[in-house]
Amino acid sequence: MDPLFDFSDKVVLITGGSRGLGFAMARAFAHRGAHLIIASRKLESCERAAVEIRALGQRALAVACHAGRWADIDALVAKSYAEFGQIDVLINNAGMSPVMPSSLETPEEVVDKVYALNFKGPFRLSALVGSRMMAGAGGCIVNVSSYGALRPQPEYAPYASAKAALNALTIAHAIEFAPKVRVNAILPGSFRTDIAKHWSADKESRTDAVLRRFGEPEEIVSTALYLASPASAFTTGALIRVDGGRP
Repeated sequence: MDPLFDFSDKVVLITGGSRGLGFAMARAFAHRGAHLIIASRKLESCERAAVEIRALGQRALAVACHAGRWADIDALVAKSYAEFGQIDVLINNAGMSPVMPSSLETPEEVVDKVYALNFKGPFRLSALVGSRMMAGAGGCIVNVSSYGALRPQPEYAPYASAKAALNALTIAHAIEFAPKVRVNAILPGSFRTDIAKHWSADKESRTDAVLRRFGEPEEIVSTALYLASPASAFTTGALIRVDGGRP
């Protein structure tokens, strides 16, 4: 195995890790020797994902966790360190992006939920794990943000602004937890995950991405591996777009 991408005996925690981009990343790390902590709201989904990781010969911990609730996050961190004694890579992947007809018609409850999952949760989880990484052997944090944070649209304004806040947090934590912890963000465009099943049939044909298509979940994997590995040892506070060339 390429030593730059050898994660043998490393422990990787992924929120929203039971499906979509999160599970694609989980499989990729497991194939390279990592043990996984898979967190999402539904325990049964986490357990199914964990079974697949264990079939690859790696340890996997499934944890039911609402990644927007600090009490759940505190419990997730406690369970993770009790099981493994370490977290080497944290990937804040859980998120939600509801589309609303207008800002005026957007309920306060929706704004609160969007900010809790896309910003407050990663803030708390990174604070807990990043501080322990800094006090220990170090580590890497990867935030999954969005192209929408750079090119916001009215129909998903709360989501875009929450992800913009996550971008700012990425830079702030890169400074706070340096030099032992590197913190970077991936800004995906549209990917063909299970969420895409709810999109209109012609959405992909209308994309403004210069590659003229949506991404496949596996196409985000190389960026996640790069940011979590020694290959990016001099990279922190970076916001890397993986969006097919959106203008």
